[in-house]
Amino acid sequence: MKHRRLALAAAAALVLAGCSGAASGSPEKGLDDPAKKDIAMRLVSSAENSTLDWKAQYGYIEDIGDGRGYTAGVIGFCSGTGDLLRVVERYTEKRPDNALAPFLPALRAVNGTDAHDGLGTAFTRAWAKAAEDPALRSAQDAERDASYFDPAVGRAEADGLSALGQFIYYDAYVMHGYADAEGTVGFRTIRAQALAEADPPSEGGDEEAYLNAFLDARVAALRKEPSHSDTSRVETAQRVFVREGKLQLETPLAWRVYGESYRIDAS
Repeated sequence: MKHRRLALAAAAALVLAGCSGAASGSPEKGLDDPAKKDIAMRLVSSAENSTLDWKAQYGYIEDIGDGRGYTAGVIGFCSGTGDLLRVVERYTEKRPDNALAPFLPALRAVNGTDAHDGLGTAFTRAWAKAAEDPALRSAQDAERDASYFDPAVGRAEADGLSALGQFIYYDAYVMHGYADAEGTVGFRTIRAQALAEADPPSEGGDEEAYLNAFLDARVAALRKEPSHSDTSRVETAQRVFVREGKLQLETPLAWRVYGESYRIDAS
């Protein structure tokens, strides 16, 4: 009789598991899924480049007056923060005789400043031309993933966050960097402030409540930077997705950032 009860219990568990799986639909996917990662790239591009066509931004370069020198490439690498330098170093490892290699000494010299010394028009033209080379595009992708995407997604996964939470972490990494710098508040501090207000899902907390706490901390960080005081990147975009319960970045997605409206429809 005991064995019969165990068999019946096991059968019941299988039925319940099957019902649960059917009700939940497709398995949840994070930003390691190519389609989800593409959505994240398009969302970031709407804020960084005012377009959803992120793949057209490899040759972009200008000084946007934020105190970080030139902003360039697919997610806005900066000459003043060191990541633009790392992109050119990666590129030079693959193409030692490339047209950007002669600017490496100048890029090292201006790191940490907003200066253009040794760069100027010659560099911006060389960058735009070199962006036609798949090797430079690959170098940008590699630097983006190594310094921003992979660390952000890894931290988000450890915190038990969904695709939306992973994107929210990634966007914060892109804009603020990991650590605090002079005049800026980094991702590490933003996350610490959020943890002081709410538990993440990995610690039994409600994900939407935690994400709102993180976004509150990020808005506070933005307001400390005069060049980034516009909070629409959070309030009329990411906060909207949280409110709508789009934890898996389900399309359609509609948002506004810096006064422009965007939409990603279901594919």
